[in-house]
Amino acid sequence: MESLDRLDIETPEQIALELPLAGIGSRLLALATDSLLQFFAVVAIFIIGAFAAAGSNVFDRIGSSRFFSQTIGALVTILVPFCMYWGYFAFFEILWQGRTPGKRIAGIRVIHQSGRPMTSIECIGRNLMRGVDILPGMYGVGLITMLCNKQNRRLGDFVAGTLVVHDKALDSVTPTWGEQASAEALASELRKLTADDLVLIETYLNRRYEVDQVVRVTTAQRIVAMVAQKAGMTKPAEQKDDDFLEGIARQLRNTASFR
Repeated sequence: MESLDRLDIETPEQIALELPLAGIGSRLLALATDSLLQFFAVVAIFIIGAFAAAGSNVFDRIGSSRFFSQTIGALVTILVPFCMYWGYFAFFEILWQGRTPGKRIAGIRVIHQSGRPMTSIECIGRNLMRGVDILPGMYGVGLITMLCNKQNRRLGDFVAGTLVVHDKALDSVTPTWGEQASAEALASELRKLTADDLVLIETYLNRRYEVDQVVRVTTAQRIVAMVAQKAGMTKPAEQKDDDFLEGIARQLRNTASFR
């Protein structure tokens, strides 16, 4: 069964960030998808290499040496797949902020254990450890390591200080409101917010995991203060800033003027 564990991170501002940890099932789905994509890519490269080798006669006719064409074919069929295996994960995780094509499909991403995005050095170090995690085959060491800790971390995660978490989609969030506020009163308060306010809120929500943790917390606090002041409403003390902003965005999207 998929793990529903969450990790609470205490920020310097004494605000807890709640991160939904990705379970082994999600990680295996992402790995299987990425491995399948790598397989098809390697097959395509071998086909290209075969054509390059078969084309040696063409090179001969135009005055090029057979050795040159065969060398090119060997490089394509050996060096490129090697680089692809070791560089595939690091390349996409650096490019897509902790995601590979498989992770995007599974709805997960890699972040630093502090809650901030991982750096390029951390990403490279994490993926170099795949050579150990994959032993003795089928990621045996990695699977055993994930089963032995509550955060489902493999050796590469421990080395780089990273975690794999679920991407939290805005559409899947159900807003929570104080019981004292009626739907009519809430709608009246939200009318004071503009389309620009909605753009600001959604921009923050969509990019919050891509910025430094301290910057994220400070930005959320400022936006919450702006919304509360402009709309004349009060955020419940027990409600997290992100949950409050997610609820505001959902309510604004549900109103006719923002559809």
